[in-house]
Amino acid sequence: MGPATLAQVLRQLPVSADPALLVGLHTADDAAVYQLSEDLALIQTVDFFTPVVDDPYVFGQIAAANALSDVYAMGGRPLLALNIACFPNCLPAEVLGEILRGGADKVREAGAIIAGGHTVQDDEPKYGLAVAGLAHPREITANAGARPGDLLILTKPLGTGIVCTAIKAEMAPPEASRTAIAQMAALNDKAARAMKKAGVRTCTDVTGFGLLGHAAEMAAASGVSLVFSLSAIPILPGAAELAAMGLIPAGAYHNRDFLGEKVSFDPAVPRERQAILFDPQTSGGLLIAIAGEKADFLLAKLAEEGAGEARVIGRVVEKEESLLKVET
Repeated sequence: MGPATLAQVLRQLPVSADPALLVGLHTADDAAVYQLSEDLALIQTVDFFTPVVDDPYVFGQIAAANALSDVYAMGGRPLLALNIACFPNCLPAEVLGEILRGGADKVREAGAIIAGGHTVQDDEPKYGLAVAGLAHPREITANAGARPGDLLILTKPLGTGIVCTAIKAEMAPPEASRTAIAQMAALNDKAARAMKKAGVRTCTDVTGFGLLGHAAEMAAASGVSLVFSLSAIPILPGAAELAAMGLIPAGAYHNRDFLGEKVSFDPAVPRERQAILFDPQTSGGLLIAIAGEKADFLLAKLAEEGAGEARVIGRVVEKEESLLKVET
């Protein structure tokens, strides 16, 4: 389902008035959060998709890492996961076994438990997880807390959608493929630990709606505008060259169409570079808003935890005509 269709459906759903529901539908956040007690909140999310790589074990790892990311983005730790699998009867059962093994290994790496799941027959393989996590209610990192003066930090380079498109077309350089696959299979646990140490309260992960799509949700939920510096945004090796060749996934065009006039670009920003900012990411990084004076501390903690690719890529300003602005 594209972002436009999803947004239309969500707007039709009733918003709960239960005060224990700390995060629900109204801010289009990464997961739901329900307060269980004074010092404990439940985080609940679900995500699954079709294969992005040919290797079933690696696909299982990537899909699991992507689903677990929502819990990390909310400031929590994963606890339980349930498999969600759609599988055609024309493929060997061993392929499904490898997908599930990849997912189970990634969940185990996260310190969580696979506690069951559900499988249905379908024409195309799909896999993911429903994940439950825990956090302290006062440590939830929702997308609605960005304030003017905050700096924006991104923890993983962009371009996985473009590289995966090139992989499917058998046009991706080997190094670009290896780097993108390793990044997609990597958990966001290191960044989550660093956020907690730095006292971050505003975050979202960057997945199918692309950097600008998820940034627009953060800006709208926070009542601010975000300004990005193109030159500061990290990009996966080979992604810019592949985008210039036209290897851009359909999702990037859908994301651009949906955002429309919510985004303004400096005229000097090339069209193919704009496409990278709309590129739908699989198991992407975290987009964090933090007070300017705390940014260096957070970057240091990210480096200590092993998330050293994190970069300051923009800033939060008072609400303007455009939700998002991209400068050179």
